[in-house]
Amino acid sequence: MMSTTDAPLVSDKLDITTLLQKQPEDANYQDISQRYDCIRRIKGDGNCFYRALSYGHLESVLDNSKEMQNFKETVMQSRTELLSAGFDENTFLDMLKTFVQVIEKVEADKQGSTLLNLFTDQTTSDTIVRYLRFLTSAYLQNHAEFFQHFVEAPSLKEYCTQEVEPMAMECDHVEILALSQALGISIKIEYMEGSNSDLTQHIIPEGTKPSLHLLYKASHYDILYPGKQS
Repeated sequence: MMSTTDAPLVSDKLDITTLLQKQPEDANYQDISQRYDCIRRIKGDGNCFYRALSYGHLESVLDNSKEMQNFKETVMQSRTELLSAGFDENTFLDMLKTFVQVIEKVEADKQGSTLLNLFTDQTTSDTIVRYLRFLTSAYLQNHAEFFQHFVEAPSLKEYCTQEVEPMAMECDHVEILALSQALGISIKIEYMEGSNSDLTQHIIPEGTKPSLHLLYKASHYDILYPGKQS
């Protein structure tokens, strides 16, 4: 069996029945397998949410030129969010350029294999994650009046510096909400907290139609692909 260390940053798309192999009698697994056709594993390195969001969203707009262009513009304009929060442009400009270049390559090729190759390259993939961490931090700080009530820390700035910006730090609900708002991405998360607890779903932001579906289990996120009946 492949260890977590050897696992790819982003796996190939796998049939949803792979979920049932370990615990075929688990009602939560059975529920997921009935509503989703496939799953894509994301490496459990503390960066899985950011990697899943960026990969999953790009994949969802792969065949939609308008939405791809809109996302590219959103990412390019996110520079102002970081500047407003006091980030030095020299600390993030190369990351932003890499992110935009990845979008442009995918936009030009329209091939899932191109997207997968880019995201399984450690340097490229981690650069996107780093930028998204900075963007999340910036958005939280720029909207501190709202978000400070959800953070247990002496200050929101300190929380961002210690919990959001460093690589391999697992994210909480507040970061998910901030990044989804910053990028205009709606996410449905299937929370599978344990075999003895019920499966719960959250759509972030509330009241939106999700374009990205994630499975959360044991502090980890993977990408889900809904079946036609979902």
